[in-house]
Amino acid sequence: MAPAFVHRITKYDPADRDEHGHYTGAEDTISDHGPVEAAYLAAVAAFAEDSGIDRLEIREPAVTAFVHFGEEPSAAGHGLSGLFPPDLTGYHDGAEVSLPVALELIRAMLRDQGAWCRLEAGDAFTVHIGWDQYMYVGSDRPCAHAVTRTRELGLFPEPLTGSPYAAELDEPEVTEVADADFWLRVRAALASRQVLLLEENSVRNATRWHRITPENLDTVRAGLGPRALLTLWPDLTPDVDAVLATLPGEESVEFVWEAQDGTISHAIVDDTDHQELAARVADARAACALTLSAAEHRPLLCAVLPDSDGVLRARW
Repeated sequence: MAPAFVHRITKYDPADRDEHGHYTGAEDTISDHGPVEAAYLAAVAAFAEDSGIDRLEIREPAVTAFVHFGEEPSAAGHGLSGLFPPDLTGYHDGAEVSLPVALELIRAMLRDQGAWCRLEAGDAFTVHIGWDQYMYVGSDRPCAHAVTRTRELGLFPEPLTGSPYAAELDEPEVTEVADADFWLRVRAALASRQVLLLEENSVRNATRWHRITPENLDTVRAGLGPRALLTLWPDLTPDVDAVLATLPGEESVEFVWEAQDGTISHAIVDDTDHQELAARVADARAACALTLSAAEHRPLLCAVLPDSDGVLRARW
């Protein structure tokens, strides 16, 4: 269920739209980092007050990947510095934050600083930030006072039937639960292979990699992030030169390697990066190259961590 009352809130006057709804006025499509941005945040606060909401849940969090689509340059820390530690602990699907923290997340998204997420309070309240300073606020209440306040702030609240950024729940990418049976299969795979590569995603584009063994599996499990998407691959190959030699000429791949100190890094590379990559991984212990093609994406296992009650709530 989605909130019954949704408003698109922008600085763009509807009178300056053409017959197709495209804005033709003079307003810039980036944040002013000033009074207009402050008006957006005040409008969200007004809708939250009308809705009786003082805390919001982070859903589908992401940070900047190898491609950044915003008009403003991405910021160090993805705009999350001061809100979450550098390792992004606390920034995960299902994390509950206060309204002031939610407003700072909205500020970071309006500024295209790298972080993006949906902010929701169940079916009662939602805030979604889209491209070009388009903001969508949904509530289970009409929020007449907030609509008036938004107009007083110089913004334009326009009623819609729904947010274009609402989560698509019909066909989730991954539905398998990382339950007891999943971990039994992991142990069985380890029994025959001894070492496997575990890809952990608690935040989109902030992947952590682990080389797991029968001995360290429990320790790795204890450190996994909430609601993480877990993908199991064959182990890295110690012949790094052989992996480099087989990189495709006209296809981007994800190159994963382990440094001498045991840290595991990854990078998206194409044929223009091969020479630089070879120099970068010259001292690597082991490596592998993973396809980015969905049709050829064939991990050994893939599942999502459930909540402590065993229910899968992450929408991967």
